[in-house]
Amino acid sequence: MKNLNIQSNNLWLLTLSYSTIIVIANWFDARLIKIVNLVTDAGTLIFPLTFLLSDLITEVYGYKYARRAIWCGFLFNGLFIVYGQIVIHLPGPDYPNNNALFDAVMTMNTRVLLASAISYICAEPLNSIIMAKLKLRWQGRAMGARFIASTVAASGLDSWIFGIIAFYGMIQIEHLLSLILTMWLIKVMVEITGLPISVSLAAALKRVEKLDVYDLHTKFGIFSLDTHYTSGENRYLKAPGKTD
Repeated sequence: MKNLNIQSNNLWLLTLSYSTIIVIANWFDARLIKIVNLVTDAGTLIFPLTFLLSDLITEVYGYKYARRAIWCGFLFNGLFIVYGQIVIHLPGPDYPNNNALFDAVMTMNTRVLLASAISYICAEPLNSIIMAKLKLRWQGRAMGARFIASTVAASGLDSWIFGIIAFYGMIQIEHLLSLILTMWLIKVMVEITGLPISVSLAAALKRVEKLDVYDLHTKFGIFSLDTHYTSGENRYLKAPGKTD
């Protein structure tokens, strides 16, 4: 079976956007905000876009490329944490400055970043695995339902792990539970709101790339950077109405 050679600028743009949003969301995760009567962390407003981008990559290019994007995001997040620790441990000047305020923010943010990293490496692979396996089971149908199902499961796991690690002991239990459920709700609502765009974009990418990858032979372990697919796993030309 011929190898499927995927060389796509669109794929790299999606991967870069995904990694950038991870870093932005993590930076603002330590800031709690109130929307109407709902309290959440600021990162939750943008973090759901990672699920949308991961869904797009999985749907068009396959789980293996989504897994690679996940590791790219994890690497950028790790670099952010390490550099932050280096910065706050470097000596400052002798004259008056605001370093103590910055260090206090970064010290708190380190716990939040670690919580985010742990929840991320648990939830993001789950999102893509559910997407890929439902695509196989439903033979590529009901794309929107698959997007929502994967996000409901993965965002729930992400919210519970992140909320407990980041804020346990810092806020009262009832407020923590409310925060977790609010984060979960917002992530799902962002997915649903963006669904028409994400489904249309996935369909457009398939037409442009002439790709519709099914993970027929994929081993879904997270600890791999394998991106090898065979031409038989690209079902784009086999779908009704598709021609070169």
